Amino acid sequence: MYDTGSTAFMLVCTMLVLLMTPGLAFFYGGLSRRKNVINTMIMVMSVIGIAGVIWVACGWSFAYGGDGSLPFFGGFDQIGCFSAADDMIKQAANVPEGAVYPAIIDIGFQMAFCMITCAIITGAVAGRMKYGSIALFIALWIPIVYAPLAHMVWGGEGSLIGDMIGALDFAGGDVVHISSGVTGLVLCLLLGGRRGFGLVSYRPHNVPFVALGAALLWFGWFGFNAGSQFAADGTAALALLNTVASSAAGMLSWILVERVRVRKPTLVGACTGLVAGLVGITPAAGFVEPWAAIVIGFVTAPCCFFAIGYAKSKIGYDDALDAFGCHSVGGVVGGLLTGLFCVPELSWTDFGGLLYTGNPSLLVSQFLGIVVTLALVVVGGLVIGVVVRAVYDGTLRVSEADEARGLDVAAHGESAYPAYLGLD
Repeated sequence: MYDTGSTAFMLVCTMLVLLMTPGLAFFYGGLSRRKNVINTMIMVMSVIGIAGVIWVACGWSFAYGGDGSLPFFGGFDQIGCFSAADDMIKQAANVPEGAVYPAIIDIGFQMAFCMITCAIITGAVAGRMKYGSIALFIALWIPIVYAPLAHMVWGGEGSLIGDMIGALDFAGGDVVHISSGVTGLVLCLLLGGRRGFGLVSYRPHNVPFVALGAALLWFGWFGFNAGSQFAADGTAALALLNTVASSAAGMLSWILVERVRVRKPTLVGACTGLVAGLVGITPAAGFVEPWAAIVIGFVTAPCCFFAIGYAKSKIGYDDALDAFGCHSVGGVVGGLLTGLFCVPELSWTDFGGLLYTGNPSLLVSQFLGIVVTLALVVVGGLVIGVVVRAVYDGTLRVSEADEARGLDVAAHGESAYPAYLGLD
């Protein structure tokens, strides 16, 4: 018989992770320019439709199908999830050994992860990428990049990153954050900068939207991290506590850095620091002590701050809403610190963190796992981007006239804040 507590826990966690994508729509929408808020939010919300269909059609099978023996790929045996209901009925009659909840829940839980990962990508290209081109890109990216990467990290015995390399990723440092941020960076480079990039200041048009989005993300993240234990137990509770501790430390750290650098703490900065702390703890959530979670949050947020505030302008890439600066940088920092602070008894492998064991093996594995992730994501993103660009007559971006006018009206015929008498 299944454990009803863990079953209910995983259902709730799945719903919490699903909430994160609409939350990100508000977060990104608030950060965008007033004339592009509809376009920014619909790019995020559309991911629900694209990822939801593709995950059932092939994503789940490519990531978690087969017998787990392949290092790069799941299999074709669960295409379309045609046998999901039948398997559920058979498993209910004869519960597999060690199962604490119906396996069908995993399809929805991992679908929610796929959705939020793809949604993060859209922030990097806000304000200038064609709606159709980003939709097609995501539709191809899920089966070609995301699903194989999920298998390589979480595919069990025989998986390249999780088993052969021995890297730890509790809830998605590699799979979600590094992959989405780096993919966003690749698209930024293919697109080029926004009109006026480097000459004008892009300011958030609706700070309360940013705060609302951050609050929804924070709430959903508890299902994201705690649910990645796949049981209602002590490790899930540890992951939840660490999520709170690191996000709190990230927010406080960002506020302190902002206070020193620009003399004024901002609500947008506080919310961004919160997210940076959440990103940093994601790969480590179930592996570290709460004090280490605080350290991770305090370290991750300043790294993201300087990536967003200084590295972007120095290097010259136009990551519109800082998907790379927050998610990829935070994911790399959190992944490496996992190799430092992992409690040996909580590790999924034979190795604990350097701080506890004096052995750098896990830290090296974390580094190698990140390198492999970067290689797959960069190559896959570039290939898909070039293909999509060819499909759209050699350009991924909207016309200069539409960009200047604003994509809300030009691409969608809507205005976020229509005035009376049709004036805006």
